[in-house]
Amino acid sequence: MNTSIRRPAAEQPALPYPNLLSELDLGRTRLKNRVVMGSMHTGYEDYPWMIDKLAAYYGERAAGGVGLIVTGGYAPNYLGSTVPLFGQFTTKLVAKSHRKITDAVHEHGAKILLQILHTGRYAFHPLAVSASATSAPTTPFRAWKMPGWLIRSTIRDYARAAKLAKAAGYDGIEVMGGEGYLINQFLAPLTNKRTDEWGGTPQKRRRFPVEITRQIRAAVGPDFILQFRISLVDYVPEGQTWEEIVALAKELEEAGVDIFNTDIGWHEARVPTIVTSVPSGAFVEYTHALAQQVDVPVIASNRINMPEAAEQILAETDVDLISMARPLLADPNWVNKAKAGQSDLINTCIACNQACLDHAFAHKTVSCLLNPRAGRETQLQLLPTRKAKKVAVVGAGPAGLATAVSLAERGHSVTLIEGDDRIGGQFLIASKIPGKEEFRHTLRYFQKQLEHHKVQVRLNTRITAAQLSAEGFDDVVVATGVAPRMPRIPGVEHPMVLSYADVVKEGKPVGKRVAVIGAGGIGFDVSEFLTTEDSPTLHLKEWRQEWGVSDPVDPARGGPRGGIVAPKPGPSPREVYLLARTPGPLGRKLGKTSGWVHRAAIKAKKVVQLSGVNYEKIDDQGLHITFGEEHKDPRVLEVDNVVICAGQESQRGLYDELVAKGVRAHVVGGALLAGELDAKRAIRQGTELAAAL
Repeated sequence: MNTSIRRPAAEQPALPYPNLLSELDLGRTRLKNRVVMGSMHTGYEDYPWMIDKLAAYYGERAAGGVGLIVTGGYAPNYLGSTVPLFGQFTTKLVAKSHRKITDAVHEHGAKILLQILHTGRYAFHPLAVSASATSAPTTPFRAWKMPGWLIRSTIRDYARAAKLAKAAGYDGIEVMGGEGYLINQFLAPLTNKRTDEWGGTPQKRRRFPVEITRQIRAAVGPDFILQFRISLVDYVPEGQTWEEIVALAKELEEAGVDIFNTDIGWHEARVPTIVTSVPSGAFVEYTHALAQQVDVPVIASNRINMPEAAEQILAETDVDLISMARPLLADPNWVNKAKAGQSDLINTCIACNQACLDHAFAHKTVSCLLNPRAGRETQLQLLPTRKAKKVAVVGAGPAGLATAVSLAERGHSVTLIEGDDRIGGQFLIASKIPGKEEFRHTLRYFQKQLEHHKVQVRLNTRITAAQLSAEGFDDVVVATGVAPRMPRIPGVEHPMVLSYADVVKEGKPVGKRVAVIGAGGIGFDVSEFLTTEDSPTLHLKEWRQEWGVSDPVDPARGGPRGGIVAPKPGPSPREVYLLARTPGPLGRKLGKTSGWVHRAAIKAKKVVQLSGVNYEKIDDQGLHITFGEEHKDPRVLEVDNVVICAGQESQRGLYDELVAKGVRAHVVGGALLAGELDAKRAIRQGTELAAAL
């Protein structure tokens, strides 16, 4: 690492995070701080007529103080598109339209890079190409092997896209060389089976990205940022070794790379890298090791979401910048709040993936569960109200909290009324699930926002429609949420039967043999809760063992190819059965990018999964079950407890009473629709209602 690029913290003693908020001199340009908004495909890149939405999206983050922004990925040619004809950067007309984006960012003193991304075998079309003819588990199409002429043509296409980015006003480009996309496919023996000049040895496998870098540098000249997103560990069989990655970095630096952004794992990797259960900063040691091998700045990424963590990384390692994509979806003002010493007001990303990555991989436009304005900056605005109203919000779960804070932000006088002694509702329960401890960040954020906006909060208060009517509120928002639904099973009133709220929230004792009825998201959460020791937070070492992650690299000895070893999950303190009425594999409706993690976790804990189950009765013997419409294979699960996770029922009686009294009332969240718990919908509904009142 070139230590001369770092501005010593002592030069800016007034800053609350002196390393994070210090400038970085790149020689040809200067970044105003060390915060990078990492690339995330929003879906708007695919439609030229949505350029105004993209400009507003990036402009709001630039106004929020971020130093460097990287766009979502744009393909250098039609073969590299995720979907045919979508998201290409190939013409002067497209480049001209992007002036709206670059101008919106430059207006606030930030820099912006265009990411060039060729999907390779991850493409969702029959013309997918790769280093070799292989199939990816993430798409139904088998990739074609690229002939030599197409490889050389693709390299020229990268250079052309970079030149067009310069004409569009971008400060530079980022070459996507990780996550299992085309460049990564050339680098790994798993996907490069060639024996010609583009494969067969590590040196030949590196030729493709090195030639791309050289031709880009020749096309754009010396005064244009060339950032390369390099995979530091692939987490796939036959992935790269650490020695190969270091050799690649050194060749790329020589070819013209100015900054290395870092990537962890392929999309098909069976090691979680971005979900909330991954420990904070789990991969920083890889970035630190790379920074010791090169002389250009290196960016740390993945599971860094708060200023304190980012500052510590910059202070204690050779890392130079911090990349965050989802945290700046959750709070576009993340940097400004950090600079003002108000980190407790940051709407912290909890890595739930529900509205961002789950949307992206389902080809939907990206937003954020915690911030439904993300990606909708031109549509959903919390503008100051012209007439302040007196509003009561009943219920302090996610829907009620979002409604109350958004109303107060607009200038309304808000009273939040909650029957429990704490705010949070279902998020309070979720925060107790192993791997979801960071949900407490959301409760902290809302608590601080309530105080900041001077919302009157009444806890331990069960209020009636008559009382609300008598207090003269202009509007009442009913966000009373849900209650666990108890199925009609003979013996369901038996003392061994508990609800998920009894177990997780109230901490009622549970025996060593447990049956969990209901295999939706709550059933999986409760199963993880029951199969984890009393101290559920996994430290980094234990997490690596659990998932078969090798120890961080030691440059002197290297490490296993692909960075994976045999997993060694810890033992479960209980024997757990997870049951569902619906036949077929359990957990099919869990999140697209996080569901596999939950399924793998309970499998590793040897949870017995049964589907197509009929619940015949519960008695002192245990849970009596049969299977299928014929009620065959009767058996008794001799369990100590039965935990019910069989859905919820809306608690909307108060709303109906208010309407009957002629009170202007609204209902949001679970009180409107129970279904499977959906915080994304609840927070969005609350925010939209607040914007409309």
